[in-house]
Amino acid sequence: MSPKTIRRLDQANLVILLLWAGAALGFGVFTAPVLFSELPSRDLAGRIAGLIVVRLDWAAWAAFGLAGLSWGSRWVAEVEEDLIGPIRLWSAGLLVALLACLASSFIVTPKIQEIRARIHAPIESLAPDQVDRVAYHKAHGISRNLFFLRILVAVGLAATVGFLPRGRES
Repeated sequence: MSPKTIRRLDQANLVILLLWAGAALGFGVFTAPVLFSELPSRDLAGRIAGLIVVRLDWAAWAAFGLAGLSWGSRWVAEVEEDLIGPIRLWSAGLLVALLACLASSFIVTPKIQEIRARIHAPIESLAPDQVDRVAYHKAHGISRNLFFLRILVAVGLAATVGFLPRGRES
């Protein structure tokens, strides 16, 4: 892959990662608080927020997957040069993001949906020490942490994509 093509892929990665991070941050900072303060029930707000999070999870898969397209040839080139170089560190960040996507999409979100389906009532109507309410709040906390971890990683990857090796400029 030519350095010019790699530079264009880097720019595309930067835009894609920042778009996803902006959408996720906008939801987490602006939309979710408004949903929970303005809608008549926290349960309804939670259901709407949950639907948005599922879509943001799939968008994260796309953003981080597309961001990984340009590192294949770089990885091979760096094997000969450095034991631990920028591409390996960047790839580790990308792997963290993809693992967070995996955990969120296929472990935590299905668990939250399972709990919601099982109780057939608003979460806040349950006793504070009820098993399903405790499990829901624990899963929700993990989901929130994974969400903000991915935002931080997306911004970090976008900020450092320009430092990745591009080969020799001709």
